[in-house]
Amino acid sequence: MDRENKIKVAQRAMLISGIFCGVVALLLILNFWHMKQHEPLESEVIEALVKRLSQEPNNEVLKEEIRSFDLLARKAYFTSKWQVKAGTWLLLIGGIVLAVSMKIYTDLRAGIDPPEALTEGLLKARANAQYWLFLSGGLILGLSLVAGVLTNDYLKDYDRMAVTAEPSGEQSDVEVIDVFGGEQSAENDTADSQANEGAGIDQEESQEGASDESAGKTAGGTVSAPAPAVASTASSVSFNPEDFKLNHATFRGYMGLGVSFRKNIPVDWNGPSGQNIKWKVAFSKPGFNSPVIWGDKIFISGGDKNGLVVACYNRNTGQLLWEKDVKDIPGSPAVMPKVTEDTGYAAASLAVDGKGVYAIFANGDVVAISLEGKQLWGRNLGVPKNHYAHASSLQVWNNKIVVQYDTHTGGRMLALNTANGESVWDVKRPVQISWASPALIKVDGKIQIVTSADPYVMGHDLATGEELWKVEAMMGEVGPSIAFDDGLVFASQEYARTLAIDPKSPETYVWEDDEYMSEVGSPVAHDGLMYMATSFGVVVCYDAKTGEKQWEKEFDNEIYSSPVIADGKLYIIDKEGITHIMKADKSGTVIAEPELGEPGFAIPAFADGVLYLRGTKNLYCIGN
Repeated sequence: MDRENKIKVAQRAMLISGIFCGVVALLLILNFWHMKQHEPLESEVIEALVKRLSQEPNNEVLKEEIRSFDLLARKAYFTSKWQVKAGTWLLLIGGIVLAVSMKIYTDLRAGIDPPEALTEGLLKARANAQYWLFLSGGLILGLSLVAGVLTNDYLKDYDRMAVTAEPSGEQSDVEVIDVFGGEQSAENDTADSQANEGAGIDQEESQEGASDESAGKTAGGTVSAPAPAVASTASSVSFNPEDFKLNHATFRGYMGLGVSFRKNIPVDWNGPSGQNIKWKVAFSKPGFNSPVIWGDKIFISGGDKNGLVVACYNRNTGQLLWEKDVKDIPGSPAVMPKVTEDTGYAAASLAVDGKGVYAIFANGDVVAISLEGKQLWGRNLGVPKNHYAHASSLQVWNNKIVVQYDTHTGGRMLALNTANGESVWDVKRPVQISWASPALIKVDGKIQIVTSADPYVMGHDLATGEELWKVEAMMGEVGPSIAFDDGLVFASQEYARTLAIDPKSPETYVWEDDEYMSEVGSPVAHDGLMYMATSFGVVVCYDAKTGEKQWEKEFDNEIYSSPVIADGKLYIIDKEGITHIMKADKSGTVIAEPELGEPGFAIPAFADGVLYLRGTKNLYCIGN
């Protein structure tokens, strides 16, 4: 191609890209102007319907109408948001093409005529043309980018008004807690106050000299004042730590650490043939949470886009005792959030004590249900901004429910009163999104909550939420929870490291290793050894004090579950439903590898003589 044709091509590219940038910029500015003129919060229709509903709180038809308008507003918002994002990228690409074509065009034109033929006037004209062209293009590009940046996220305000409760528990001027639930009477307020005064009798912590639970500033961020009560139909229970040793009350059992005190746990079964399967039951809705046990009852949760449930079975017979639909939660969103197939709506394990069972779901709903199946209270923490879905399990101790709620909008952890769901404390944390679950440890007689997130492994005071220590050690998408044994905290994360921390002197690691790291499953530590499973099927054992590797075993299938210890044995189920049972010692001896017959992700729950496994379709009771 000769120089003249190159000039023509560059000129056409410059013209087309310039027109393209102008059109995209104009559309962005019009979109910005339209969103400023039509804010969702200023919808006269919504305001009129909400005002009418405040006078007719039981009008179900009106509620559905409000939800329909809410859905339309969300669709309009997300469409505009997508247009802004797409337009900004198109404008950037068009601007780059325009700049490159202008550069090529001007360089070619500058070389066409001999230098002596160029006049001073021609050079000034070219310079002026280039100046105004760059200035106008830059002005259009700048205005469009400013319009894109200044496009307000009205959905946050709209959520607070029409869909979700305030994350801090404070009531906005118009919110669903009042609109859909009705106003509380003075008698109910008095009952709430009395129940709250009688709740949370911290027997163990009072003996240990627990600090005051009043709100204030902490090292880890702001501790919010307790939120108003959502409901108050249950009383606190007398706390006895030994009850939690006798039961499997939370994810990974006692204090969330993965070590069971039950004996005579079976090692031989076969799901397809029914060998040593005492009973199995299919559950109504899918879920990846692990079963929890209190007394003769076993609990799981499930959910899909049509609803959420908590189910209770007789753990001796498999009989379904009750299944409770989770609904009528103040502030619950009208539309379920998007979740991934391998996380779903019910990934977080429940927590249970002698009075109630507590569940959290992907839409931010937290609910308390009595052991007899009566809903005690419910509240919504705000829909978590989470690209997989919420998966952090609940922890319960001393009449407090601990919720690790680290999302894209920032780190947050709460303690809720088990009696009424009120916030005992609510702490902002300097961490990013996490899928790990809180675990409890005892240091110098005081209970700490230890969590892992990007970038810190952190310890908080259970009584107040105050940050006690933190270590910058994690990065990326943190899934594994911590392990604890003999005064050391163990944490791991793929693409970060595996390490041991002394919470009394966390400034330096006791040891660290980067050969094996966990992506999903949490480590477990017991009797001077720490065990961990990688997602690609390797189980490894370390000396807990030194970090020296004792053994490693490679299995054929991926492992997403966490290893747990019971009756001197290590149990871990892989994604194909095979449970690898090994001696919990330095030998690495494989005892058995029984087959469930369906994929497995959840960890076992233990009772004397039996274990319970949840597959993707059925809940199993296994015993000799």
